[in-house]
Amino acid sequence: MKLSTRELVIFGMLGALMYASKVIMEAAPNIHLLGVFTIAFTVVYRQKALYPIYTYVFLNGLFSGFSAWWIPYLYLWAVLWGITMLLPKKMPEKIKPVVYMVVNACHGFLYGTLYAPAQAIMFGLSFDAMVAWIIAGFPFDFIHGVSNFFCGLLIVPVIRILKTMDKNNNK
Repeated sequence: MKLSTRELVIFGMLGALMYASKVIMEAAPNIHLLGVFTIAFTVVYRQKALYPIYTYVFLNGLFSGFSAWWIPYLYLWAVLWGITMLLPKKMPEKIKPVVYMVVNACHGFLYGTLYAPAQAIMFGLSFDAMVAWIIAGFPFDFIHGVSNFFCGLLIVPVIRILKTMDKNNNK
């Protein structure tokens, strides 16, 4: 996938926007717009959405430290990207918001479960210890899933903005 200079700049800025949104919302644990951006970028840019997503992942490691907590980020956002890629491109307009909100919520509810295998491998946890780690995180995953559902209301408007921006810049 070759990128134009314009795409390189846009994707860099979108990745930085993801990171800035995370930093701004850190006061509210597990409430953020990362899923919103991941889904919206994927719907609009398809495979190329991986560029802003991994720009965000890189910036997160750069500013917060490339340590053990960061390793799962290498696949966590790719899971949401992959699920979004599997959604039909031509869904009825009325169900798009609900589908995107549900996908976003599911990623939040499953975040700890998706994160756990890397933790188990890195820290030598047994299967039982990994399950205990997942169960201990359920309250946080619940907040994450519910907040992702409601933040998901922003997905369709973000998609519209990105498509309008692309249409206006390609004239």
